[in-house]
Formats: sequence, structure tokens, C-alpha cells
Amino acid sequence: MAMLQRLAARGAAAKLALRPAAVRTARPLSTTCTRKYATTEHVGTRLVPVDEDFAINENIYGLAHSEPKKSRKNKENSVEDRKVRHYTVNFGPQHPAAHGVLRLILELNGEEIIRADPHVGLLHRGTEKLIEYKTYLQALPYFDRLDYVSMMTNEQCFALAVEKLLNVEIPDRAKYIRTLFGEITRVLNHLMSVLSHAMDVGALTPFLWGFEEREKLMEFYERVSGARLHSAYVRPGGVHQDIPVGLLDDIYQWATQFGDRIDETEEMLTDNRIWIERLRGVGVLPAREALNLSFTGVMLRGSGVPWDIRKSQPYDAYDKVEFDVPVGTNGDCYDRYLCRMEEFRQSLRIIHQCLNQMPAGPVRVEDYKISPPPRSAMKENMEALIHHFLLYTKGYAVPPGETYSAIEAPKGEMGVYVVSDGSERPYRCHIRAPGFAHLGGFDHVAKGHLLADAVAVIGTMDLVFVSKNLGAGPRSLLHEEALERRQGVHGAQAERAQRHERAALDRVELVQLVADAEDDVVGGVALGV
Repeated sequence: MAMLQRLAARGAAAKLALRPAAVRTARPLSTTCTRKYATTEHVGTRLVPVDEDFAINENIYGLAHSEPKKSRKNKENSVEDRKVRHYTVNFGPQHPAAHGVLRLILELNGEEIIRADPHVGLLHRGTEKLIEYKTYLQALPYFDRLDYVSMMTNEQCFALAVEKLLNVEIPDRAKYIRTLFGEITRVLNHLMSVLSHAMDVGALTPFLWGFEEREKLMEFYERVSGARLHSAYVRPGGVHQDIPVGLLDDIYQWATQFGDRIDETEEMLTDNRIWIERLRGVGVLPAREALNLSFTGVMLRGSGVPWDIRKSQPYDAYDKVEFDVPVGTNGDCYDRYLCRMEEFRQSLRIIHQCLNQMPAGPVRVEDYKISPPPRSAMKENMEALIHHFLLYTKGYAVPPGETYSAIEAPKGEMGVYVVSDGSERPYRCHIRAPGFAHLGGFDHVAKGHLLADAVAVIGTMDLVFVSKNLGAGPRSLLHEEALERRQGVHGAQAERAQRHERAALDRVELVQLVADAEDDVVGGVALGV
């Protein structure tokens, strides 16, 4: 016990030796009361600016201080001689509002956009060149990947182009099925466009509501084709297979209740003060400028031009259904939003008419060199089995020629230009994606707006960036040389003359539409404020 006491005393002494400040001293008397009741002399604070050139001339505090000295570099730093330096910023390619790999180089003057330079190519895969090495049937799935939001309309455009070269007429039931799923695809696309645009601006609830409806439409895709996204359902000669039993009833049930979802979305957005302030007067585009920039679809109709290929050049069953073309009056982002909301209702009209008028019969042409024979025929007939084998191994030969097929896709005019040299593979396939022209005119639309308004403009353009990164690579022969080699000089010249004549007539019709729009005489459903 004594040993432990000695060790403890030795340790305490060592601690005190190491830390002399730890030794307790007498506590000084408190001075709180003295400081609290002592009288202090008030001393005014003098404001001394960092740079005397920017000192305040007026003596607002009653203090005596010297006048600011004149700068020795007044001439060099005068407003007239001062250079304005703009700020350059990268918008993307991983910006959340871009919905893809969009890269914009924006030149800003404060928050104002002075110039916008869009850069494409980050998803370049040479799709047009890859198609040249595939058969016409193998090339079809590439069109699903061009726009992963509106898949079947891309397939529809390519199938129409090949059918023109083959000079075949598909059955009426196939036309109605194509029209039905074309409008389902339009609703699918506009749900993504409008509601993701609302989410970018700050409204999250409509986005969640819309994805519930998109899930139902994706289920229709899966039931008819077996795939939710890349369906490969619409093919040259018709469609892959008939609609399963019960699917038409489910589509009708969905179409009857979807109108209420549109009304709920409009209740949250259309009259919302924040939504209107963010969109009205932003991205204004007059009709003539929209035509000069090659805008189509809602980007053109929002400016007051009632141009819709489903009306002007009907394809499939669009000449047998009735619908209106909504157009805007101001050409801003708010009008384009209203056009898309009205297109929801017009698509429902077309869907109901297709369900009521759907005829019975085959869903593809009965030419086994173009479309595969049914399974029952292959089990009974050796010739049908040979046709099936050759179709999926070698493909079918398309007569030499060239054609351009255009449809009214949800984003605008989707066009496919196909050149055939008489073989089983296309000599050339050029794809006219609607969003490519819209992105090219972004500088014109966004110039003069704030940086935050660029998000609203991108949302109304409805861009998907896979279709902006196309390309065929170098070509060894021109289209005209291929035609002259295959079908003769006179035939190629006559076909080119007819094509130019059709293009001239289309231009005259567009100019007349613009004149009517400027005179407030439009044939669509006028929207906007």
C-alpha cells in the first residue's frame, strides 16, 4: 500500500513538472460590474473604401474624409474604350435537362445567351452505313434504335419506302393496325415530352402520373410484338403478326379513361402561374422563320402553320379517319405545349375510330417472297418452307430505283430516302430525323433568352440524340450514277424531273399555308393566348 502511494505521488509531481500551467493559482476578482457601468466615449466609424476611385462623394454619415482621387487611367478604363468579354460555358453533355448526350457551347453575357453552338456526334454509330450491309428485313431494327421513345413510327416510315419500291399494297387490316399503334406511339412520345419538360421546370407530380400511363402503353407493345421497347413489329408488307385476342378490348378500356388523365395534367400545368411565366414569350418563332429553318411537327404548327403529313399526304388508314390539326398563334413554348396537349385528344379520336372500323382479314401480303408464310403452310408445303429459308437467309430483291417516304412522326417529319440497285441490300439509305433540324435552329430560337430559358426551349423541341448522330461514311458513286447504270439515263432523268416537280408543288403549298396563317385563316384548331 505504501508503495502504491509513493508511485502515485511521483506521477503527480511529474505531471506538475511537465505542465506548470496546471498549478492552481488564486482567481482574480471579477471586473464585470466595472465594465458594465463604466462610461465609454462614442467614436464614429469611418468608411474607408478599398478603391478610392469608387468612394462615395456624398458625406452621408457626417464624417470628414477626403474627396476621391481621380484615376490615372481614366482614358484607358472609360466605358467607350472598355472591351466586353462574354463568358463561355459548356451545357452538357451530362446535363440533367438534356435527356441525352447533348452538348451546347453557350456564349453568355451575364445570364443572357449570345450564341449557342450545338455539338453532335457523341452517339455516332454510322447507322446509315450499317444499313447498306444488311438486307431490307435486317435493316428494320436499326430504326427502332433511332428514337427509343417513338419506335413504331420509325419502322412505319422505312416500311412505306420499301413498299413503294416493291409496288405492293398491304391489306386494310394491316393499315388500321399501323395507324392504331402509330397513334399509341404518339401518345407515348408526348407523355415523355410534356411531362419531362414539366419536371425540368420544377413540376414532378405530372411526370410520375405520366409514367403510369406509359407503363400501360408499353404493355400493349409487349403483347403485340413481344418487346417493350424495340418491337420490330411494322415490316415491309404489313405487320409481323395479328393482334392477340383481348388486346383491342384493353386498348379501348385504356382510351376511355385516358381523357381524365389529360384533364388532370392540364389542371396542374395549363393555368399554373409559374408554368405560364416560364413558357410564355420564350422561344418565339414566327412562321416564316420556322419554315426557313426546316422545322416540322409541333415546332412548325406552334407557329401557326397547319402542316401535317397525315392530312396533306395521307398514308395507311389516315385518309379514312377524321381528326383536327391543332396550331398555335404566338409561336412560343407555351403554344407548343398547348398543341401537344390537344394532340393527345386528337390521337384518342383516331384510336377510337380505328377500334370501331377495324376490318377482318390478313395482316400482311400473301407474297411469300416478301413476307414469311404461316407456320401451318410450312408444315404442309415444301415450297413454303423454302421461301421461309430464303427470306431469312438471303432476303428479297427490290427493283432498282429510288424513293422518299415521309410520315408525321410525333417529333415532326420523319423521312427515309432509299436507293435500290436491284439487289437484296439497299444501295443507300438516308434518314431525315426531325430533331436534327430543330437542334440546328436552337441558336436562332434561344438567342437573347436567359440561361434558365434554354431548358424550356430544349423541352419544347423534344430532342432524342440517337437520331442526331447518323452518317453513312464516304460513298463511291452518286445516286444519279447508280440509277443511270441500273435503269438507264432517260428513266433516271424522268424520275428526277418528277421529284423536282413534286418538291416545287409542296413549296407552293407551304407558302400558301404561311400566307393563310399570317392572315389568321388557318384550318386547324387555334390554340394559344
